[in-house]
Order: sequence, then C-alpha cells, then structure tokens
Amino acid sequence: MKEKILVLGDQAIALGAMHAGINGVYAYPGTPSTEITEYIQESPFADERKIHSQWCTNEKTAMEAALGMSYIGKRSLVCMKHVGLNVAADAFVNSSMTGTNGGLVVLVADDPSMHSSQNEQDSRYYGKFAFVPIFEPSSQQEAYDMIRYAFEVSEQYELPVLMRITTRMAHSRAVVEVLPAREQNPMKFPEDRSRWVLLPVNARRRYNELLAAQPALEDLSAQSQFNSYKKGSKQGVITCGIGYNYLMENFPQGCDRTVLKISQYPLPKATIKELVEHCDEVLVLEDGQPFVEEQLRGLLDASGKIKGRLSGELPRVGELTPDNVRKALGFGEEAANAPSQNTVPRPPALCTGCGHRDVYDALNQVVKEYADAKVFSDIGCYTLGALPPFRAIDSCVDMGASITMAKGAADGGLFPSVAVIGDSTFTHSGITGLLDAVNSKANVTVIISDNLTTGMTGGQDSAGTDKLEDICYGVGVEREHVRVVIPLPKNIEEIKAVIKEELEYNGVSVIIPRRECIQILKKIKKKEKK
Repeated sequence: MKEKILVLGDQAIALGAMHAGINGVYAYPGTPSTEITEYIQESPFADERKIHSQWCTNEKTAMEAALGMSYIGKRSLVCMKHVGLNVAADAFVNSSMTGTNGGLVVLVADDPSMHSSQNEQDSRYYGKFAFVPIFEPSSQQEAYDMIRYAFEVSEQYELPVLMRITTRMAHSRAVVEVLPAREQNPMKFPEDRSRWVLLPVNARRRYNELLAAQPALEDLSAQSQFNSYKKGSKQGVITCGIGYNYLMENFPQGCDRTVLKISQYPLPKATIKELVEHCDEVLVLEDGQPFVEEQLRGLLDASGKIKGRLSGELPRVGELTPDNVRKALGFGEEAANAPSQNTVPRPPALCTGCGHRDVYDALNQVVKEYADAKVFSDIGCYTLGALPPFRAIDSCVDMGASITMAKGAADGGLFPSVAVIGDSTFTHSGITGLLDAVNSKANVTVIISDNLTTGMTGGQDSAGTDKLEDICYGVGVEREHVRVVIPLPKNIEEIKAVIKEELEYNGVSVIIPRRECIQILKKIKKKEKK
C-alpha cells in the first residue's frame, strides 16, 4: 500500500524534490516559499542523503550555486518568492542559454494580493522571457508529481525548468500519495563545455539552439499529463494552476462546460484553437496577471470571445478565489466564504520587547531636531516602523535600497540622510550600496539593526551574524565610525547620543544596534525547558 501524508503545498514540493534525487536545495527565505527549504532542513531523509540545504545570502547566489551543482550532473532545486526572481534574474535568464547538465528546477512562489510582498508579480512572464518550460500545479498531489517530472524534463531537454506556485497552493494542506525515492545522480560533466562560457560567439549559437527547441517544448506541453481538455457546452473555460480547483469547487456535481486545464507551458496552441472554435465565449481563470489571456487576445485578435481580468469578468488585481470565479461563471454575487462582520482588523506591529522599537524611539527623538531629515528603510520586520506609533521611516522599495537611496539623497544635498537596514537584508543586498557610499565619501548614517536572525520569515540563520563589523571595516568604513549599541529602554540616552554624533560626522558612519530577536529568544527558552 502506498504511503499517504498530509502536507502543505510547499512541503509536497520539498518531498517531491527529495524523492526526485536532488543533491542540494538553495534558497533565501521569502514568504510564501520558505517552508520548502525548512522542510528539507528538518528531514531525516535529507540528512541520510546529505542533501545540502543551508540558506544562501540572496537569491542570486542561490541560483548560481544551483547552476553550479547542475554543471557537475547533480540535480538541484532553487527556491524563492517572486521578487526574489528579480534578484536572481541575470543568472536565471542566462541559465537557459548555458542549459543544464543535471536537472535544475527554479521554484518561484508568487504572492497575489500582496499578503507579505511589496508588489504583485507573475513569474510566468520570466519563464516565457527565458524560453524555458513552465509548470504550475493545481493541487498538492500534482505539485509532488510535477516536480519529479520537471527534473526529468530538465535533463531530457538540458534546460532549467520554472515551477510557479501561488500563496494558496503553498500554504494549504492536502493528502499526498508518495512514490519510492529515486537515487541521486552520479557526478558527470557536460560534453560541450563551450556552451557554459557565454562569450558572444557561443551565446549566439546557444540562442539559436534555444529558439529551435521551442516547437518540441510546445509539443511536450500539448501531450502533457498535467494538461487536459474536456469538451462540453459552448461556454468554455481555460484554467491555469490552482484556477482549476476553484472552477471545480463551483461544480460539485461535475462541470458541464468545455474545460482546458493548463499546468504546463508553452501554451498548447492547437488545443486552444480547437476550444475557441467550439465555444461562443471563453473565460480564462488564472491566479496572478493575465498572462494567458493576453496571449490569447494576441492570437485571436478581436474575436470578443476571450473573457477574464482584462474584460472585467474577474478583478484586475488581487487573488483568484472561488468566490470571484463563481461570479465570473454567472452564478451570482453571493459569496460562499464572506468575511465575518464581527472581525476586528489587526494590522501587524513590532513585537513587544523588540529591539527595533528602541532603535526607532531613539532615532525619532534625534531626527526631529533636523528639519529635512529623511530615513530610508528596507525590507524586513523593521519596516513596520512606518506604522503608528513610530512613523519613523520614509521609504521601503526593495531589498538593499535603503543605503543606496540614502546615498543618492545625500549626493543631492540632503542632510541628514539615514538608512535603516536589517542584518540579513544588509548581507543580501546592502553591502554593495555601502561600498558605493564609502567610495564616494557620501554623508550618510547607516543603522544596521541586528537581531541576529532573519526575523521576518520565521528566524532562519542570518548570513551576517558575528561578521557585520568586519564587513563594514573591509568595505572601508572607518573603525571609529562603526558603533555598536544595545537597544534597550535603559540605553535610550546612550543610543541617542551615538546617533547624534554620527549624524554630525561628515562621511559614512555605521551604527549597529544588536539584540537577539524576542521571538527567537522565546523559542530558545522553550527548547531549554524541554
């Protein structure tokens, strides 16, 4: 009897990848992808197989390490959230030019409705841009089966594969039936070494080869076990990924409409053409941006048959849900899962006892003495300093932007110009900005709020722990202007004095408030009690 287990979508992917024979998973924590790597890190099976699973400094280093493992013939998985793919884009797009040796799957978790992200972004566009196969599971079982198959496709076509999920797939549970694990690949090296050296003469040849492979990838998609076509009424529906689940939830007795389920790309054009010719109208259900809908409108010109986000049947922004699918199907306005009218909104806030609170208390008291002071912040739990009662920051754009934005503002004459960045974000994307500031002798004060962990995503290891001062010295910050303080209420006057001194210094200074994350401290004490 086959083993069945109850898992999150993220965990189904992790299990499928381990059973597919990976030798390593590379990632930087980012919701909703974090649990994939954590599951592998905590797995006895992964320990037994010696699967590498240490967190990387950022998504670019993760992508490049996974590509390096692929180069020697081993299978590797790289995981990130959608904005992380922006960081890894250079390596990702070029990996389709080098191709793969061992199987390589790039797992990207998109976050429609921006539950924990600064934008909505659909990673399928990246896959199309890079000319690689794209997979998008509609269920946890399919996620498990699909990632195993994705590694096979990667090795067969010597291309990286993009697997895209969204928040609801990542964080919902279902029972998954697992299969026997495959053995890991032996080490082997590519026969054609030149394709891994993207000099123009090689890159031009590889680009032509990549384009020549597209018809075969389209045929593979048309025959895929994960795509299906069922002819029914003259009302057609094209579903992508989890959209298929939402469709079927609205037809508990069985769907009578003509349905094309797409979970593998490139688009199966011949099947789409058959569906459109059969139907009077076609509704496209996809979680994220109108990736398929836009392509169909381009293919079919102004037929008027294609309905979806662009035509208003579905909302242009936010998640696809069973309720907005129900409305688009013409089943009425009533919501099956209406929110309670008694629910009180609970906006996020910095934890009681968090060291970031003391940093902002001190910073606010100092900068109010300066008419033009601006505080450029970054991505992390300390971004909550934008909310009451602190209202301490003026920007939050992308990982690492705080230092470079503060530098640019200082270059333009702003004084004082302050950057607030966390320890993990600093090593992710802030070091190069600090180097720029040092090289141009910018008049900026950088506060690296060090809680000794990656707090926002649950307490993963931070790459900069016990290294921040040495990094700052190495980049060129003068030793006397790298200051460490302990963020506690009793130390507020000391912290204020340090901030004031460094604001008045004409050059680059770094203040490191260091105190362990209160949530991690709770976990440590809980473990000690056990």
